Amino acid sequence: MDITKITEKRSDLSWLNIFLFPICLVLYELIFRLVTAKAVFCESTLFVVLFSLFYGCVGYLLSTLLKNKRVNGIITLLTLIILPVVYLVEYFVYREFKVFYDINTVFGGATDAVGGFSDEIWSLIFSPEGMLVIFIYFIPAILYLVFCKKTFGIAVSDMPKRITVILAGTLIFSGCLIGIRSIPQLDLAYGKEYSYQSAVDSFGLLTAIRLDLKEMILGSKDGFENIEALPEVIPTPDTEPLSEETDEINEPKEEPVVYTPNVMDIDFSSMQASGKVAELNAYVSSLTPSMKNEYTGIFEGKNLIFITAEAFCAEVLDPQLTPTLYRMATKGIQFTDYYQPAGAGTTGGEYQNIFGMLPVKGGMSFKSTADDLNYFTMGSQLNRLGYFGMAFHNNDYTYYDRHKTHINLGYSEGYMGYGNGMEKYVTSQWPQSDLEMIQGTLPLYLEKQPFNIYYMSVSGHSAYNFYTNAMSKKNQDKVAELEYSNPVKAYIASQLELENALTYLLEQLEKAGISDDTVICIASDHFPYGLDNDAGLGRMPYLSELYGYKVNDVFSQDHNRLILWCGSLEDSEPIVVDTPTSSLDILPTLSNLFGTEFDSRLMPGRDVLSDAPALVFTMNYNWKTEYGTYMSGRFTPADEEIELPEGYVESVSAVVRNKVQYCRGVLETDYFRYLFEKEGVS
Repeated sequence: MDITKITEKRSDLSWLNIFLFPICLVLYELIFRLVTAKAVFCESTLFVVLFSLFYGCVGYLLSTLLKNKRVNGIITLLTLIILPVVYLVEYFVYREFKVFYDINTVFGGATDAVGGFSDEIWSLIFSPEGMLVIFIYFIPAILYLVFCKKTFGIAVSDMPKRITVILAGTLIFSGCLIGIRSIPQLDLAYGKEYSYQSAVDSFGLLTAIRLDLKEMILGSKDGFENIEALPEVIPTPDTEPLSEETDEINEPKEEPVVYTPNVMDIDFSSMQASGKVAELNAYVSSLTPSMKNEYTGIFEGKNLIFITAEAFCAEVLDPQLTPTLYRMATKGIQFTDYYQPAGAGTTGGEYQNIFGMLPVKGGMSFKSTADDLNYFTMGSQLNRLGYFGMAFHNNDYTYYDRHKTHINLGYSEGYMGYGNGMEKYVTSQWPQSDLEMIQGTLPLYLEKQPFNIYYMSVSGHSAYNFYTNAMSKKNQDKVAELEYSNPVKAYIASQLELENALTYLLEQLEKAGISDDTVICIASDHFPYGLDNDAGLGRMPYLSELYGYKVNDVFSQDHNRLILWCGSLEDSEPIVVDTPTSSLDILPTLSNLFGTEFDSRLMPGRDVLSDAPALVFTMNYNWKTEYGTYMSGRFTPADEEIELPEGYVESVSAVVRNKVQYCRGVLETDYFRYLFEKEGVS
C-alpha cells in the first residue's frame, strides 16, 4: 500500500474551503455583536448571518481563484488574519469611544486617537477580556495552519464548485434584499436612512463597510425630498390660546410687533449652478426662514467666549460643588432639554458646535474644512464686524489637524495650542489644566474689546482615575465625600478644573468691569464615554450611576446642558428653553442674539428663541420633537392624548433626511464659497 497516496488523500480537504469562510464570517459577526452590542439574537441577526454567508461565498471564490494550491493557501491565510484585525480594531475603538469608526474616521481620526490615547488603548488590549477576544478571533487562522502545515493550501480552482457557490451566494444576497425591503425600519436603514452606526447594528460590520465604501465611491444618490417644513400639530383643548371673550375687557391691547425673516439677499433663481450645488440651491430656496424676535440683537457688540468643554455633562452642575457653572446655567438662558449627539468623538462634537452641521464624514468632517470658506462660524461672522479673535487649545496644537483647520475658522489672530505658544502657560501633564489655559491667555485679549474667543478644553478627558489623571488627582479631596464609585468621583474631579477656570474667568471679567458686556457659551463635545470600558447602550454602569438612571438609548446617553450666560442677564428672570435643543442650534441662536447678518435657511439647526419648531436629529436619523421620539424606525409619542396629524412621523423623518443631505452637500461642495466668495470674503 502506498502510504504517500493515503496521506495525500487524507490531506485533500478541498471540500472544507466551501464552508470555511461562511462559518468563520458568521462567527466573526456574532462574536462582534456579543462583545459590543451584547445582543446576539435580535430582529436583525438573521440578516447579519445571511450577509455573512454571502461574504463567505465570496471568500471561497477568492481562495480558489488559481490552480496553484499553495498560492490559494496564502490568500486564505492572509484573509483569515486580515479579517480578524478589522473586527478587532472596531471592537477596541468601540470599547474606548463607544462609537464605531467609519472609513473616513479611521483614516481621519484613528491615527490621532491611537497616538493620543495609546496608554488607554493598550490597557484595553492587554486586559483579560481584550486578550480573550483577540485569541478567539485568531482561532480559525491557527487551526488552518495546524491542519495545513504541510500542504499549506487545501483547494484549487474547481469550476463546478465555483458555479454552485456563485448561485448560492446570489440566492442568499437576493434573499437578504427581499427580506430587508419587507421590514420598513430595516429598509430605511439600508437605503434612505443609511448610517454607518445603524448599519453595523442592523446588518453587521462587513455590510456597513461595504455600504460605506459604496457611498464614498459613488456618493449619495438620494436627492432632496419634496417637503418644506415640519407638519403643524393641532393644539389640544388644554393648549389652545384663550378666546377674545375670556380676555380682560378693559385691558389695553398692544399692537403686535411685526418681525422680519432672518434671511440674506440671495437670489438663488438667478445663480448658475449644476449638479449637487443646483440641488442645494433648490432645497434652500424652498425653506421657510425663521423670524427675528424680541431677543434679536440683545448681545450686539458684546464680547463672546465660546468653550467646547471636554466630556462635560449636566450632572456636573451642583450649587455647592460647582457654584460658578451652576450660576451660569441657571442665571443665563436655561436649556432644560438639550442634547449633544455623539457621532464622531471630540472632533465631531467640536464640528457640530462650531459649524452647526452634522459631521457626516466622521473624523474627516472637520479636516475637510481646512480649505473651505467657513462663512458662518462665529469667528467669521464677528471678524467681519471688526472683532479681535483667537482660538485656543491646551493640548497638542496639531491634534486632529487643528493647526490646519482652526486657523481657518475666521479668528483674526489665529490659533494657539500646546506646541505653538500654549506651552508658555500650561504645565506638561495629562490632561492639561483649563485653569492654567485661561490664566495664561486672558491677558492676550482682555483689553482688546470687542473680542471673540474660542477654547477647546481638555481637563475633563479620560481616563478617570486618581493615578494617571492629573486633574482628577488635583481635585480629589473635593469629591472624597461624594457617594459615588471611584471612576465617577474621578470624572467629577476632572470637571472641577473647568469649574476652577470659569471661576477665575468670571472674577477677572467682573474685576475689569466687562462681565455685563461678555457672553460665555459652554457646550460639551460628547457625553463622558471614557467612564466605562465596557461597550454598548445598556452596558455602561458608571455612566448610568452618574446620570441616576440606566442609559439604554442614544437620547438618554446624549442628554446634556448648554450654558449661555451674560452678566447683563443675571438680574432678570431666566429665559427658559424647555423644548428639545441640540448643538446644531447653537450657531443660529448665537447669530440671532448677536444680531449678525445670517440666513436661517442655510443652517440646519434653529434659533431656539424664534418661531422655528423644535427638532433634534442625529446622523443615524433618530430625532426628537416636542411630540415624541423616533429611534431605529420606531416612534414613541410624548403624550398619547395629543392628536398628531396623519403622516406626522413620515413627514418629520423626510425633513430630517433632507437636513442630513444638506449637511453632506455643504461639506462636499464647499457650498458657502459658491454663495459668498463673490463678496471678497476669504
